[in-house]
Amino acid sequence: MAVPRITDLPQLVGTLPPEDRSRFRRLFEVVAGTGTLVPPPEMHSWIEGQFGSLETVEQQKIVRVVNRWTLEEALFNELRSRRPLDNTGGDLEAEIEATTGDPFCNLDTGTPADVFGRIRGRSSATASNVAKYEAWSAVIVFDEHNPLRLTEAGVDDAIRTAWAWAARVHQVDPPARFFLFMWNCLWRSGSSIVHGHAQAAVARRRHYAHVERWRLAAAAYRRRCRTAYFEDLFEAHRALGLAFEDRGVRVLAHLTPLKERETLLIAPSLTPELRRAVYLALSTFTERLGVRSFNAGMYHPPLAAPRAGWKGFPVLFRVLDRGDPGNRNSDIGAMELFAASVIASNPFDVAAALRQRFSE
Repeated sequence: MAVPRITDLPQLVGTLPPEDRSRFRRLFEVVAGTGTLVPPPEMHSWIEGQFGSLETVEQQKIVRVVNRWTLEEALFNELRSRRPLDNTGGDLEAEIEATTGDPFCNLDTGTPADVFGRIRGRSSATASNVAKYEAWSAVIVFDEHNPLRLTEAGVDDAIRTAWAWAARVHQVDPPARFFLFMWNCLWRSGSSIVHGHAQAAVARRRHYAHVERWRLAAAAYRRRCRTAYFEDLFEAHRALGLAFEDRGVRVLAHLTPLKERETLLIAPSLTPELRRAVYLALSTFTERLGVRSFNAGMYHPPLAAPRAGWKGFPVLFRVLDRGDPGNRNSDIGAMELFAASVIASNPFDVAAALRQRFSE
């Protein structure tokens, strides 16, 4: 069976059963359009070589998806994946290997510790972030130097080590209870050091803005629609074949991604099954979809009371592709900073790859 294209989304929504269609439209607005242009004859051969045909470029299908509650938005045009990019080439494995011996390779002498010391797992340990963006911010340094050599045990240990660090922070500083886990892989994702590592932060007073936006959206949805936001978000994606459940973890190829191939993983708590799902999602990216640089982040409810306004808020991971590390072109421009995400990948391809990986 052929995998649907994101440009088919308006028609796919129209064929859903009434209840599913109503739920989808309660959550999302979809606007389809066609971008047209007239290339000069001098460009015809270049267009045909780069994009396949003149017709593909002259009539471009564009789908705009808006989440009515979070106001996240994505503009999809798969043609953009064929744009010419300035790629420096090079051997990525060799570039990674050449950085061996960096400060993270010598954790105890090359990185500072927190005032309470380090949290050590089986294959990772914490360092205090030397250039902090938050009063409590740490780096979870992996024993494995190469950030693309992922194992299930290694991913599990990194997340558990970050969690143990956050719990220790909260013990030392009880008002610090808003935990965020982050993972930047290679320089395209914003990582300043190649050596495999993740990051963690714990904030006071309130959660970070993106987490708060999702919390407020879910609370407003519950008040106005008398049903659970995250439940409906999952069902809306599942009705289209963009989501499935595995061992209590809900896996979604996101319809309003921040960047390419964004995948959401949702569970009631930070379970072993969720940590396993993070590994499976990342291995799908790196082994099946050719991803070499990614960002991942975990949204988590407060570590302790008060939890007013957090009813029904799950633990969720957002995982996304940041493109080829060899490209000099940034994947984030003025549109992403000031307007909406521009996406060249097809969520239905992502969903198919994820479903196959999780079923193995």
